[in-house]
Amino acid sequence: MQRINGIPPVNFLEKHLMDNPLRWFEIATTDLDRAVAFYQTILAIELRRENCGGNAMAIFPYAEPYPSGALVAMPQLQPRDNGTLIYLDGGADLNVVLARIPAAGGQVVMAKTDIGKDIGHIALFIDCEGNRIGLYSKD
Repeated sequence: MQRINGIPPVNFLEKHLMDNPLRWFEIATTDLDRAVAFYQTILAIELRRENCGGNAMAIFPYAEPYPSGALVAMPQLQPRDNGTLIYLDGGADLNVVLARIPAAGGQVVMAKTDIGKDIGHIALFIDCEGNRIGLYSKD
């Protein structure tokens, strides 16, 4: 393999991983059981309970090598609606997930919105813990 500007080439997997800066995310909770029920309901998924460093968490499903994240119950993290914003996969149609949010204890704060140029759609909601979270779908 040929070096470019003195830098050795990377294989496909390494390049793919470097193209995606997201590695892990944590969504703060004050009531992990309530938060797990909320996300399992709105996204129609199962979260896996774990304990890391004495802190309870529930991990979102993922397939290697793609990143994931967790709901976490840590005293040093507090839910908030004005901090870092992450976007979760909203599936084929965001309206399906958005319709589940109020009954699960959350609030839709931005309806499905076309972001133009065939990029996709986004929406925002406040979860049952008070976190502002985004949803994304291609269509």
